[in-house]
Amino acid sequence: MTLSISGSRNGVLANKVALVLGASRGIGAATARALGRAGADVVVAARDAVALEAVASSIREEGARAMAIPTDILDDTQVARVVARTVEAFGGLDVAFNNAGSGHLPAPLADLTVQDFDDAIGINLRGILVAMKFELGAMLARGGGSIVNMSSTAGLQGVRGMSAYSATKHAIIGATKSAALDYAAKNIRLNVVAPGPILTDRLRALPVERRAPIERAVPMGRVGLVEEVASTVVYLASDAAAFVTGAVLPVDGGRAAGA
Repeated sequence: MTLSISGSRNGVLANKVALVLGASRGIGAATARALGRAGADVVVAARDAVALEAVASSIREEGARAMAIPTDILDDTQVARVVARTVEAFGGLDVAFNNAGSGHLPAPLADLTVQDFDDAIGINLRGILVAMKFELGAMLARGGGSIVNMSSTAGLQGVRGMSAYSATKHAIIGATKSAALDYAAKNIRLNVVAPGPILTDRLRALPVERRAPIERAVPMGRVGLVEEVASTVVYLASDAAAFVTGAVLPVDGGRAAGA
């Protein structure tokens, strides 16, 4: 199945500036490209400089302006810098998609290491909170904006063996809803996407016999595509969602409906 997101410099995000954290591959890369097709200038950020520049190059090839800035979301100074450089390069910040994330191998909580806890909290929660802090500052100066944070259906329900990961995904939903209330009157909207199983490289690498039960657990009978998450982010970033803030949108083929 192929899904494309049409757009141009005259698209729904024309004259907007977008920043994507965690943009070097998978959902982040697909969303960065989708934002460019929708008309935005795009800054992509992640730790992998080579993969990041490839994403930026692909956006430029499709006619949008794009810049790659290698960034470690665990380093507050680097996060502040990428927001500042976005503003310097393109004049402001209108859209941010905070996609950076980390997950531990499935295991009961007592078998997880303290480092597993720290890794999950550091990237999935603290890193996103720090990013929001600096993005909000730039958007206040701009007079408004839209932030979309990455959670998961693991942030809506319990998942065996994923205690630390699930905890951070629940937490980012709570943080986003609270911040949405703080900034609702400031013309800044904050929302969450909560994907279910998505066909990223990790899932694609699984043997067919391991992927089959994952697909069967989805009411629609298949896993999602990165482009389907990307189109949801574009919607939330656009004026089509002008009255949407503090919302959590599952992109999961109906899994959360049965939770």
